[in-house]
Amino acid sequence: MVMNSGYLKLAALTLGVTLSYSSLSSAVPSGQTPGSQDIIAKTSLVLHGEAKYGSPDQPFTHFEYVNPDAPKGGSLRMAASGTFDSLNPYTNKGTPVTGIGLIYDTLMTQSRDEPFSLYPLVAESAEKAPDNSSITYNLNPDARFHDGKPITANDVKYTFELLTSQGHPFYRSYYSDVDSVTVLSDSRVKFTFKHANNRELPFILSELPILPQHHWEQDENDFSSTSLNIPLGSGPYQVKHVDGGRSIAYQRVSDYWAKDLPVNKGRYNFDEISYDYYRDEHVALQALKAGEYDLRHENIAKNWATAYDVPAVHRGELILATIPTRNPAPIQGFAFNLRRDFFQDPLVRKAMGYAMDFEWLNRNLFHDSHLRSKSYFGNSGMEASGIPEGDELTLLEPWRSQLPADLFTKPYSVPVTNGSGNIRPQLQEALTLLKKAGWRLENNKLVDKRGQPLEVELLLAQPSLERVALLFKKNLEQMGIELNIRTVDISQYINRIRDFDYDMIVAGYGQSASPGNEQTGFWGSKAADTKGSRNYMGIKDPVVDAMIDHVINADSREELTTAVKALDRVLLWGEYMIPQWYYPYDRIAHSNKLARPKSEPLYSTDIYSWWIDSQPDATKATSTSSPSNDDTEAPAVQAENDRLWLYSGLILLGLIPVWIYRRRKNR
Repeated sequence: MVMNSGYLKLAALTLGVTLSYSSLSSAVPSGQTPGSQDIIAKTSLVLHGEAKYGSPDQPFTHFEYVNPDAPKGGSLRMAASGTFDSLNPYTNKGTPVTGIGLIYDTLMTQSRDEPFSLYPLVAESAEKAPDNSSITYNLNPDARFHDGKPITANDVKYTFELLTSQGHPFYRSYYSDVDSVTVLSDSRVKFTFKHANNRELPFILSELPILPQHHWEQDENDFSSTSLNIPLGSGPYQVKHVDGGRSIAYQRVSDYWAKDLPVNKGRYNFDEISYDYYRDEHVALQALKAGEYDLRHENIAKNWATAYDVPAVHRGELILATIPTRNPAPIQGFAFNLRRDFFQDPLVRKAMGYAMDFEWLNRNLFHDSHLRSKSYFGNSGMEASGIPEGDELTLLEPWRSQLPADLFTKPYSVPVTNGSGNIRPQLQEALTLLKKAGWRLENNKLVDKRGQPLEVELLLAQPSLERVALLFKKNLEQMGIELNIRTVDISQYINRIRDFDYDMIVAGYGQSASPGNEQTGFWGSKAADTKGSRNYMGIKDPVVDAMIDHVINADSREELTTAVKALDRVLLWGEYMIPQWYYPYDRIAHSNKLARPKSEPLYSTDIYSWWIDSQPDATKATSTSSPSNDDTEAPAVQAENDRLWLYSGLILLGLIPVWIYRRRKNR
């Protein structure tokens, strides 16, 4: 997914790709003259409309949400959860270290104040075929790896072939519509597509990280193995120091080849960025308050409400910033593994959802700060609502016989309680559904026709989720269902997740402002049989596959919105997950030595545009700081950020799809 990445943070991809001019260059492919071909080199990729940056009358110099004059220097210390055993984030082995994406550059990079637009980085321009059959990249002649060797078209081709042959299985699916990669010259590389229907593919390829062929072909560098050998990159930082499983430090590259490009102006201001690993979140929080590190994304509502009443905050040395974000809300919930026979019936899954007493949890554990998730694409404007009508109904109608009849006549809803903890009415509803599914209560145990009891294991890797799981367990027991909560160490958790060896987990999915090909990896039938994929639930539904195809092939923003609503509706009525909650802000506790731009990005907070304040002012904030964005559309209630799973899950799981997805979203 996020997967920064995982700062998961694995994004914003969508469909109907168009190209627009930017003032950065007016490159014409080598060997061509202007007007001699229909394919013209352009320097921005944008979805549905025009790029915000770069026009003949307003050159692109920097993103509006950065301070182009931000001073360089100082260090940013952060914390990470768990441990790590690999500096290679691109394979399906080991647990990759946090922040390693800082050492790599991609062909193009995204702005954070547009739904999805890409601007030049390693590639200074791109040539997209009018029929969407190919895309050619013209590389910046100044692009260099950290050892001074140029980035060439051969490196681009090598990277693509390496990732699809030895990388995480995700890549083989993600790039499956690429037919061939052709090196046209040292600075030109062409990707030819198997068909012209995947309109998002140019965007996917534009965010390809470039790996150095001359480094990975050395005998001592085995790409497919878990290793703490320091890799060679080309990005704004390089690895300075690594202490296996405990800490890592990145050093800013002073002669970074791309430091003066418009996409990098005002960014990457810290001379050093480091992460110390903590196995206990309570210890990590205390370390922040003691000044052991500088910045913490707070994902636990109770902590934000009660744990920061400390002298450092009162003195203004530790600042509490609540920053609104208009990112689509990630969905988090108790996810069913449909590979288990007892979860094949959607009535069983729906019934178990009645044991999730959100209102009690919100009141007693979360200080009334959560919002309930009711969509896989919450806070995006693409949520399914009401009943399907118009174009959405047209998409769903051919599948009517394979969909629940209620989908066409009733809005989807989640069970609601009064928050008292007494959910007897909900339990009666659940038992009615279970009886209809062929289960019965026998000696206070729910059993099937053979007399076999329903016993479920919930696999966790984060002890902080146990308090939520315990209430869920208590309510399930009243239905006669036995829930065994098993919290395991990180390495065991990773292996079991990759092998789909669980009954239920807490799963999280981040979404972008422009959903696209990544949906195949989340819910597609092929991904269900691909170990290590993010189709945790094992969804194999031709209707879901068809709706994903509509998302990928949408020709306009309107078509995309319709297709996403249809997909959302089908997923919700499939009862594949018991939705939990989300929070529409970034809550960040940080040292007052850190300064940030006056204007925040529209879609996500950009920590790498912050800098060290040479004269920190202890009076500038002593409590929650005023958001600098216009947040009038944000809910009045502060809700718990759904990244409780997504953020920590990235670090815990180290799953590549998440890392890529968040990288795409946060660039």
